Amino acid sequence: MKALNIFGLGLILLLSGACESMLDTKPQGVVADEDLNEPEQVEKMINAAYSFVGQNHFNKQMGMPYEEGSVRGGEAYKGGSGTNDNAERNRWETFTYMQPTNVGDLDNLWWVHYVAVGRVHDALRRVKNLTAEQYPLREQRIAELRFLRGHIYMYMKQCFKFFPYIDEDTPQDMYDKVSNDALSDQELWGKLIEDFRFAAGVLPDVQAEVGRPTGFAAKAYLAKTLIFAAYEQDDNHNVININREKLTEVAALCKDIIDNSGKRLAPDFAENFLCEYENGTESIWAIQYTTDTQTGRLNSWLVSPVNSDYGCCGFLQPSVNMMNRYKTVNGVPDFENFNTGILLDNKDAFAATPMDPRLMHTAAVPGMPWKYAPSYIMGENWVRTPEVYGYSMSQKLLVSPTSDCFKKTNPFMGAGLNWDVLRLDEVMLWRAEALIQLEQEMDEALRLINEIRERAANSTGRLKFADGTPTGRFDVQPYRPGVNCPAWTKEFALQALRWERHLEFATEGKWFFDLVRWGIAAEQLNAYFAVEKTRRSYLRDANFTKNRDEYFPIPEVQISYVKGLYKQNAGW
Repeated sequence: MKALNIFGLGLILLLSGACESMLDTKPQGVVADEDLNEPEQVEKMINAAYSFVGQNHFNKQMGMPYEEGSVRGGEAYKGGSGTNDNAERNRWETFTYMQPTNVGDLDNLWWVHYVAVGRVHDALRRVKNLTAEQYPLREQRIAELRFLRGHIYMYMKQCFKFFPYIDEDTPQDMYDKVSNDALSDQELWGKLIEDFRFAAGVLPDVQAEVGRPTGFAAKAYLAKTLIFAAYEQDDNHNVININREKLTEVAALCKDIIDNSGKRLAPDFAENFLCEYENGTESIWAIQYTTDTQTGRLNSWLVSPVNSDYGCCGFLQPSVNMMNRYKTVNGVPDFENFNTGILLDNKDAFAATPMDPRLMHTAAVPGMPWKYAPSYIMGENWVRTPEVYGYSMSQKLLVSPTSDCFKKTNPFMGAGLNWDVLRLDEVMLWRAEALIQLEQEMDEALRLINEIRERAANSTGRLKFADGTPTGRFDVQPYRPGVNCPAWTKEFALQALRWERHLEFATEGKWFFDLVRWGIAAEQLNAYFAVEKTRRSYLRDANFTKNRDEYFPIPEVQISYVKGLYKQNAGW
């Protein structure tokens, strides 16, 4: 049970009391706008804003962006019953847009973020109209709401680059008069930075209610926003400058979190993906889910196997390329030859090939234990369309069907497993990245990366068959420059840092956005397609078009709604 599942608290509508006549009676289930301005009701409006951040309907998703960030990044195939199942997502994966700017799921992606931010702004206006005497939590709740707005707009920024920036002071009748190019790329980043900076200055270091962001969560999100903004782009999405001032602040913020937040790496990587450890030692801020449908919401990703225990729907199947990246030589990644020779996509290869154990926490194939249950073995018939997407399945978003937080919601599976938006492992790697780019404290960057790797090496206790033998030939070691890797130069350190992000966060919806911010999406993804299309025929026409595909197009229906006010993204 969670201490408080504020993401699942919906807006409670009050029924009116008895009145002197039927003509004076308000309709039941309806509440007048002015009745929502009392502190008790404002608090419920804030809860309603939190609630929508957990929205994860499969094509109106506010939850983990695994298709936008992982499928488009080559970490996973779309999966499902074939390329026509959620066919628009197949076009996202292959970057082959037949009707590029007028597609339904893309419009839903845009629309759902504005529904979410609309709740935030409604609550913000009501809070700001109260005095501190009326509402002692006034400043803290404003900071929470600005944090939520920054979180919502972060995904708009990553997906679309430009969007109309609307805040609580924008009159409703002006919404369709705000252009998406009123602010430059850096000015738009600046708006997000302002929100997180404000939240970091107001929010307490500890919150009694676990779903609410702390000051350290705000600092972490500020660091994330700054590290994205630091890679400055031109109008065609090319990275033209890396801002040292922003990276210096990232390094300082991350050090503060590492040293003072009380957070530490979980001893076993598995604990980040198990209900019994959620909101734990490593989690900085998480979207809260619960199986208690009276007080909250389930997560209901479509990535479950299609066996009798789960039922549906087989999306997000790890790619061969992604799994091969876990190969090691002398305990470190096989940077040059990872994608050749034995393919790390089957049980026999796992037993024969030195590998990083984080693969076993991320993916499964037939013959392997599922979700840390030695006697619960994945079968070939768990996979929906192996002739298209192969036999891999992803595990991080799922719980065991015997878990207390698993719930069938026919035909989809649900769980109470949280989504960690911010974890300490990512903060550590942001600091390492900033230090490497700045060429400062390079030894500190090496130490941070090695601390992540050492945790990976110690995360094998749950990776066993029923007879106690390990599920893979595990060999992951720290980088020891001059011994098992080259000298720790800026060039090699950046390669190691980027690889580490991939291994640590695979299938968590981050990788495509990383490739874009680093300015290497085209070269990385076209190299991926060149090999992967020989393994998966449906990728034969896949191609990433540089200076276009870094961002989605602005949906045509949105441009039509504002009578052409919005400017289409470059290349479209």
